[in-house]
Amino acid sequence: MSRIRPWAIGVASLLGVVPSSVGAQDSVSTPVVAFGAFADAYYAYDFGRPPSGDRVYTTQPARHNEFNVNLAHIEAVLQGERVRGRIALQAGTSVQANYAGEPSRGEISGPEATRFIQEARAGVRLHEGLWLDGGIYFSHIGQESWISRDNPTYSRSLTADYTPYYSAGARLTWQATPSLSVQAHVMNGWQNVSESNGDKAVGLRLEWQAAPRLLVGYDNFIGNELPDSLPAATRVFNEVFARWTPHDGTDLWLTANVGVQDGATWYSATLVARRRLSATVALNARVERYADPDQVVVVTGGADGLEAWGASVGVDVSFAGRALWRTELRGFRGDAPLFPDGSGPLIRDGGFVVGSLAVGF
Repeated sequence: MSRIRPWAIGVASLLGVVPSSVGAQDSVSTPVVAFGAFADAYYAYDFGRPPSGDRVYTTQPARHNEFNVNLAHIEAVLQGERVRGRIALQAGTSVQANYAGEPSRGEISGPEATRFIQEARAGVRLHEGLWLDGGIYFSHIGQESWISRDNPTYSRSLTADYTPYYSAGARLTWQATPSLSVQAHVMNGWQNVSESNGDKAVGLRLEWQAAPRLLVGYDNFIGNELPDSLPAATRVFNEVFARWTPHDGTDLWLTANVGVQDGATWYSATLVARRRLSATVALNARVERYADPDQVVVVTGGADGLEAWGASVGVDVSFAGRALWRTELRGFRGDAPLFPDGSGPLIRDGGFVVGSLAVGF
């Protein structure tokens, strides 16, 4: 990202992002504004050949048998000793897929009002190692990234696709020790900017660098996710995760979670391995299990909930540190018929192949 220094602070001051007197304070360094952009174009072929072209159950890639843009965004990032923030605007088929469930209550809410905002957050340092941030920001749940370039695999696991990618609320972040960080959140709800009811949700995230090559963590979510027209039902979600680098060039990601709501339970687990063969080439592989028999999170539209195994393999090639070519082959095996088969009845097996070219700065 390019760095814009003195004049950017004046612009930020006029917009009310930072105090105009920041540059005059000897004890505080001048904040820096950096601008960036990212675009991910892809072609995907779903072996089930969905008639509408819309693929089922995953947000990335979202379309079958067409060239399209998965995600494109532009951003401005403010970073200083006492203030920080990020504004990012986005578009793409993954955005349409991911924000389709955004609640709409009233005339100025819902996906049409919010899906183009990837992040719009502002933060202030309250004390050394303690920050308060608020706005729309990436979720505290999980360890996979919404941005494909930063994810170990091109497509997201079912675990990631069916936990929040974004939140609207406020968070406290505390770097308790050099190896332990803590986040506490108050949010509108489970991946929603517009409210679906009069309640708020809370969440926690812990990350511990247990060893130089091992990071372990825990996150949770507690809140009522039903509209006010229905009796409240508290959703309690717990997740553990770990990232281990057994030796240079090899990384393992493990994520497992379980959720409970109104007597119904769902769970998932994902294991991803990534091996860097050189400075420009890497391989990845994934196995996963997702089970939501009562359709608490995933509504299939049929009698059977989403209960399936999955696996994928992928190859990544980077160019000049700016461009990334990714290919992936992914398959699923459902406990029941869940996947399209052209214009015929649903079948138990599903899968796709995808190629993507992304560039960012």
